[in-house]
Amino acid sequence: MKIIMLGAPGAGKGTQAKKIAEKYGLPHVSTGDIFRANIKNGTPLGIEAKKYMDEGKLVPDELTVKILLDRVAQDDCKNGYILDGFPRTIPQAEVLDKALTELNDKIDYAIDVEVPDENIINRMGGRRACLACGATYHVVFNAPKKEGICDACGKELVLRDDDAPETVKKRLDVYHEQTQPLIDFYNKKGILKEVDGTKEMNDVFNAIVSILDK
Repeated sequence: MKIIMLGAPGAGKGTQAKKIAEKYGLPHVSTGDIFRANIKNGTPLGIEAKKYMDEGKLVPDELTVKILLDRVAQDDCKNGYILDGFPRTIPQAEVLDKALTELNDKIDYAIDVEVPDENIINRMGGRRACLACGATYHVVFNAPKKEGICDACGKELVLRDDDAPETVKKRLDVYHEQTQPLIDFYNKKGILKEVDGTKEMNDVFNAIVSILDK
């Protein structure tokens, strides 16, 4: 079972990917993690990717897919995997599709966690982070015991720049421009499944499970 997670930043797709991975015993493959691992281990692909990153350039799609295929060729992926954070654009999806076809392989499901922009802006605007220990909270869904203070270390909680409404709005604009077209791409392939991401986290997960267990 090979799954791609889709959804806007803050829709909760990363959380759902982890829960799916746990339930079905599949690796949760995040492109960010793979890049870091390859660079840290000094692999040939990691060295090549680092050259682009050091120059402030985007890593080409072909190289990203090579690094990804190298990861999913490992033993723990033989029963499937969940891709989180890739593809982000139509060209990336096409390169991945072509590479998998050449391996006589394909993606089984593209799961879109659907949440309106307004909900995401409100949701992310409620996040608070402790810069001292890294703990995260939400003023509505996961409030600290004492307002503005970290339960774990007692330091002040802040609204990170990434979570400020104007930053979130910009990230959503980029998502709609670059990533939203993937929904049509996978819909045409007949593998797109949409779930309502505004529901409670476990309800969203149960909806995904009912799709995967059919």
